[in-house]
Amino acid sequence: MKMVIQMFAYLWASPYTLLGLFLGIIGICTGGKARVHGRVIEFYGGGVKWLIHRLPNGQFVLAMTLGHTILGQTPASLDVAFDHEMVHVRQFERWGPLMGPAYLLSSLVLWFMGKRPYRDNPFEREAYGTDEGE
Repeated sequence: MKMVIQMFAYLWASPYTLLGLFLGIIGICTGGKARVHGRVIEFYGGGVKWLIHRLPNGQFVLAMTLGHTILGQTPASLDVAFDHEMVHVRQFERWGPLMGPAYLLSSLVLWFMGKRPYRDNPFEREAYGTDEGE
């Protein structure tokens, strides 16, 4: 039964995993690399690093998760961010295709409330392991 649940989790998160694989393959084609770490595929360098730098405050972003893929700037940044990003992997398994809209809507509501759209986001608070978002 556990295997069936895990297979469903992979399928449920697969739209984002496919996007992560697409971006990761572009990263490899532009000089990046990939590695398998547990049950995720990590991509770093090349176009992946370029993409991360284009995110808001991207120079400070170590990694980001899309389904069962983690995109990072360097192997070291992936190592540092691994536990945090694995919380996001589990969130993608729970929320599936609703993860992106739920995350963005949470950030938007927080922004309208005058709060921090990233650090106060419940998805990030869970990943940081804090109730205060600090």
